[in-house]
Amino acid sequence: MGKGPLPGEMHQSFGQEPCAVGVCAHLGKDDAVGAGHRPHHVAVAHGVDLNKMVAELFGKKTGLSGGRGGHMHLYDANVNFFSSGIIAEGMGPGAGMALARKMQGKPGIAVAFVGDGAANQGAFHEVLNMVGLWKLPFICVIEDNKYGVSVSKKDSTAIDRNSDRASSYALAGEYVGGNDPDLIFAAAGRAVERARRGEGGTILELETERLHGHFIGDSGAYRPEAERKAMKDPIPTYRQRLLAENAATPADVAALEAKVQTQVDEAMRFGRESAYPDASDALQRLYA
Repeated sequence: MGKGPLPGEMHQSFGQEPCAVGVCAHLGKDDAVGAGHRPHHVAVAHGVDLNKMVAELFGKKTGLSGGRGGHMHLYDANVNFFSSGIIAEGMGPGAGMALARKMQGKPGIAVAFVGDGAANQGAFHEVLNMVGLWKLPFICVIEDNKYGVSVSKKDSTAIDRNSDRASSYALAGEYVGGNDPDLIFAAAGRAVERARRGEGGTILELETERLHGHFIGDSGAYRPEAERKAMKDPIPTYRQRLLAENAATPADVAALEAKVQTQVDEAMRFGRESAYPDASDALQRLYA
């Protein structure tokens, strides 16, 4: 990766798309969304500028942060989106945005996406304690892909479901199995409405799949073979459901896929053809 057009490693979101679309479908321009080191599906679902996001991945000056952030540190103020490469460190800024909205009497809630490994970090517990104490309009979405890098959840976490931790902080907790977009959408709707009504926060734990390794180049050899073979890509699975239930026609699906492919192709062109930052800009946007 370091020698190719994309500098550094890359954490991919293949398999976890239902988590992003099921939650972000309920959110609008007043709502803030934070993601972790695997942020791209959430960024796209929340409306981050795709051209600028791809340019940021390429390290170009037309990127969201002028090429300074890279793929783990995406920021788009136009849609109140941010991400962090540090485990669970998106919790604090997200809760801060929720607190600001409550104190200022402004509309909007905050949502922080984290992985199941983040639920064992101090920031997770410290933030949720404040969320419960102050009844903040905040949702913690745990994308439970069963692994923290190469460590299985069953070998790192004392309980089966992190959503059960909600009772410790006077929060609502809900678990959604199956990586099902429709079930996630329904559960997220309940959590969002609870936050908008001023009834406090929610831990929303979503079972999902990390179809590839932790990062590009990780073979995932630490996962049992049977476990790897049992994984299903949720996108073609959902396509088949839409067609089987007559919720969409083959022509509808083909048109949608063609539209998305055009957008992706344009974003890739924009990213590749954009210029790299000038060396003279290296010390800009820094605090002394």
